[in-house]
Amino acid sequence: MQNPKYIEIDNLFYSSLIIVNYYREQTDLLLKNLIETNINMNISIFYEKQDNYKTIKDLTYHIGNVGVEIKESNQNRQDIDIASYTYNDARYIRKELQVNNEDLYFLYIYINLYSENIKELEYNLNKIEGITQSKGMQTRRANFRQEESFFATLPIMENKEIIKNVAKRNILTSGLISTYPFISSAIFDKNGIFIGTNIYNNSLVFIDRYNTEKYKNANICIFGTSGAGKSFYTKLLILRYKLLGIKQYIIDPDREYNKICDELKGIQIKLGPTSNTYINILEIRKESIEEGENGYLATKISKLVGFFNLIFGEMDEEEKALLEEKIIEMYKRKNINFDDKSLFNENKEFKTEKQMPILEDLFNILGQDVRTRKFKIKLIPFVQGSMKFFNNYTNIKIDNELIVADVYDLGEENLKYGMYLFTDIFFDKIKENREERKAIYLDEIWRLIGVTSNKNVASFIYKIFKTIRKYGGSGVAITQDISDIFSLDNGTYGRSILNNSSIKTFFALEEENIKVLEKYANLSEKEKIEIKSLKRGECLMFVGEDHILTRIQASEKEKELIEGENENDKNYYSNK
Repeated sequence: MQNPKYIEIDNLFYSSLIIVNYYREQTDLLLKNLIETNINMNISIFYEKQDNYKTIKDLTYHIGNVGVEIKESNQNRQDIDIASYTYNDARYIRKELQVNNEDLYFLYIYINLYSENIKELEYNLNKIEGITQSKGMQTRRANFRQEESFFATLPIMENKEIIKNVAKRNILTSGLISTYPFISSAIFDKNGIFIGTNIYNNSLVFIDRYNTEKYKNANICIFGTSGAGKSFYTKLLILRYKLLGIKQYIIDPDREYNKICDELKGIQIKLGPTSNTYINILEIRKESIEEGENGYLATKISKLVGFFNLIFGEMDEEEKALLEEKIIEMYKRKNINFDDKSLFNENKEFKTEKQMPILEDLFNILGQDVRTRKFKIKLIPFVQGSMKFFNNYTNIKIDNELIVADVYDLGEENLKYGMYLFTDIFFDKIKENREERKAIYLDEIWRLIGVTSNKNVASFIYKIFKTIRKYGGSGVAITQDISDIFSLDNGTYGRSILNNSSIKTFFALEEENIKVLEKYANLSEKEKIEIKSLKRGECLMFVGEDHILTRIQASEKEKELIEGENENDKNYYSNK
């Protein structure tokens, strides 16, 4: 060996550390901080079980001799204290072996680091020495014993005597728990999709959100400030789940998903003054209740009360009752009532789009009663004015695995109407077949559950997140306005959606948003600091019970499909 400090193999430099001593008592996992670093290293742990009979015999002999020395010794105080420690330790070990049926082991731990650069290797050695020292472990560099230490960290079970004598320490069975090595924050679901890598140790993160045995539901919350990476991540999920044949419905208020929709041969449905596609909010769809269930009209009325709350403002109970009366009358004129058979024609086929009422029908009925004329006035823009595209029969079919609802043209003030309309129709599609896996993405969900919405609408959105699991579905809530989603009814609905999402993804957030979020999410002090300092494309993920810092990664092809040739995004998301 030319250098006692390292060995060189295939252009890599290797150097080893031997752990030679530990605190007498440990209350934490010894190797946790080492494993969670991203330093290239191999760690080897050897346990040698000792013969209990021989151990107890040796301990008894030692206890007797040391006890006599302590009584008769005239040495200085320091020597007496050291002897007392060994005496008490020996008695404790003997008691554990005899009374609590523990076993005694010899413990050996070796750490082998490697790098292409000697300076980097030296830097990492110093870093690991600092970490081990902070955990109460004393290390020694394996100078002149690098070869033996290197072999000790290979999977060949070779632990030579020349290094064993340095590394050997006693440990009881209960103490072995502190050396448990499989504690890295890693998520690798067998049938999951690739998300990215663990920031600390570069382990791969694969998540199967539809794994009902592992996760309570498949819902996801994606929070992050503008430019933090949440939109790219959402599109990446859409792309990868599309490859698995999962039906996905996206509500797009900011026209962000057009490109990915085109690339994946999906369908875009635009709703607005320049669009020729229409959806009738008053249409009752066959899939709105499951086969074998009852209550088409009752189910529809509860949804309509929420929608008209958005238009008319918060109504009191009397106003709701009046409105419901007029809605029932409107359907009655179309020969539709609370008997589900009324929804079927003589040939037992479900009524067509043209057999349903439209807003103008309700508009006319509202004008016939002085008590409801104020509602008619508020409906004028939707029937005769700038938003009369709401006053049409549905002329679209939802029959694609990927559908994007583009409501951008509605404008800031009217987005919530379009978002609610599409949420309603998409949720009906999700309920159509329990055996199919599907997902609904609600971008900028604060518009539906925030202070600008109302309790009826927010309750409907919460119901989706609470019940979508039983239909094989997944709800995805996306927002950058953290304070807004917790603004309605003291945050009741935002908290409910957060709590009903097994997977929570937090990209970088501003200080004020973190303060709001910590009231509703179980964030540690460390995690609050981490969220604030995350770089673009990095996130803190809560996946079931696991909390893991993740770097989102995408291939060059995925990056091109999602965003086109954008070098800035390429640097953040491309695989390394």
